This record gives sequence, structure tokens and C-alpha cells, in this order.
Amino acid sequence: MIVARSPKRAFELCVLEKKKGRTVGLVPTMGDLHDGHISLIRKCRKKCDFLTVSIFVNPAQFSPREDFKNYPRNLRRDSEICRKSGVDLLFNPSAKDVYPEGFETYVNLEKIPNHLCGLKRPGHFRGVATVVLKLFNIIQPDVAVFGKKDYQQLKLIKKMARDLNVPVKIIAGETVRSSKGLALSSRNRYLSLDDSERALFLRKSLLLGRRLVYSGSAPDAVKEKMRHIIKKSGGKIDYISVCDRDSFEELKKIEKDALIAVAVKVGPARLIDNIEVRKK
Repeated sequence: MIVARSPKRAFELCVLEKKKGRTVGLVPTMGDLHDGHISLIRKCRKKCDFLTVSIFVNPAQFSPREDFKNYPRNLRRDSEICRKSGVDLLFNPSAKDVYPEGFETYVNLEKIPNHLCGLKRPGHFRGVATVVLKLFNIIQPDVAVFGKKDYQQLKLIKKMARDLNVPVKIIAGETVRSSKGLALSSRNRYLSLDDSERALFLRKSLLLGRRLVYSGSAPDAVKEKMRHIIKKSGGKIDYISVCDRDSFEELKKIEKDALIAVAVKVGPARLIDNIEVRKK
């Protein structure tokens, strides 16, 4: 496995592979890799000849009040996971490599960020879109894999790539969960054992929400039942949404496939999760 910190070096390596006729794959991460990341890496490994994983804790997607400085970092462990997973190139740039002095060009989407996490984390998706486009320009991937746990991010990146004619195929990876159902996340490290047990209400509330939709309940009734479960379990609700899977507009009634999404504060951690609802 090659390790590159310089964007120029990573670009040259990937272009060389493409000149050989090999397909290049990319899994962007912020590190602190867990089984969810590993599932994305394995999925991408099957879709490409030359696999790149990026590890970069992106300051542009954190607000001043968020956990950028405390975000888990363990490059040595992450490097070993990548090596064992068959990664060909580990790209680990510094912040000054990605955002050199005088940087002022950002990518803004007009509609998708105006919902869900975008309302609660101003500027977050601007930072996500900008860094992902930069990674696409550096790595020149033919395919890139993103997880469904960050469903809004997945859709935003697909939209950006289509709108800006980026020649990359975006592949979705399913959410990986603990044996009890908690969606895996690097921020789960912030949870105490008691918090981890309490956080199981996220999955329970989503499964209840889907059952209620299938039984004919309206979105407002679904959200009220979910709200009751979450509050009873001690979670601090950021949002509960029953929305369109592409636009993230709230639904008054469900006439097509939808998404139920939640963001809840559990102990010190803000956790997100979602479930797809397919119209029968």
C-alpha cells in the first residue's frame, strides 16, 4: 500500500493507473475506521482495479461549536485496517494541503442543504461538497462509495457530481449496525455504556415509524409516535423527518418511496440514523 500526503503525488499515481487502463475507486473517510467503513472499502474493492481511501478530518464541515479538535484520530490503526483490506493508496493530506493559504472557492448546493442536518449545521454541506469535489479532482475516481447512514450527504454528492458533470459513478453502501441495531459511527466513541444502551431507541423508533407508514398512518402521526419513544428514552431531539428521498421535502402524505430520518443528542453525541420506506 502506498501512502501519499501530497495531492500532487496522489493525482500522479491515480492518473498513471488510469493510463494503464485500470479503473480507480475512492472511499472518502475522516478516519477512525470501523466496520461500516470497512464494508464500504470492500464494496469499492470489488468495483475497481486501484483502490484509494482518503483520511482527512475536514475542518470546513465543522462549525466553531462542533467537535473538530476532539474528533477521533488514529492514523496508525487506520493504516493497518486499510492495508489488511487491500487498499492500494492511502491519501492522508494535511489541512494546508487541501486548503492552501488564500483559499476562497467553495461549492454550494441551493436546495438539499436546506433540510435536515443542513438546517442544524450551517455550512456543513458546503464543506462536504467542497472537499469531495477536491478529492474527485485529485483522485480522478471512476467509482466512489458513500454510506447510506449519511443519506443526505449521499444524495448531495450524487447531485453535485451530476450537476457539475463529474465523470464518477457514485455507489451507495448499506448502513452497518451493531448486533443490537445501533448504526456504527465514529462518534459512538463518545457514548458511555449506558448511553450506548439508551441509543438503541433510534433504531426502534425508525422501525416503528416504518411499520406505522405501512399500516397507513400519516407522517405527522408517525413523527408523534416516534417522538414519544425518543423522549421517553431520554434523547434530545434535533429533528424527526418523514420526507421525500431525493429532495428531503417534508411529506404531508406518503404516495411514493420516502425516508424517515432522525437526529438525536444522546449524552455527549449527536447521532443520526434513517430508514427507507418503499411505497407498497
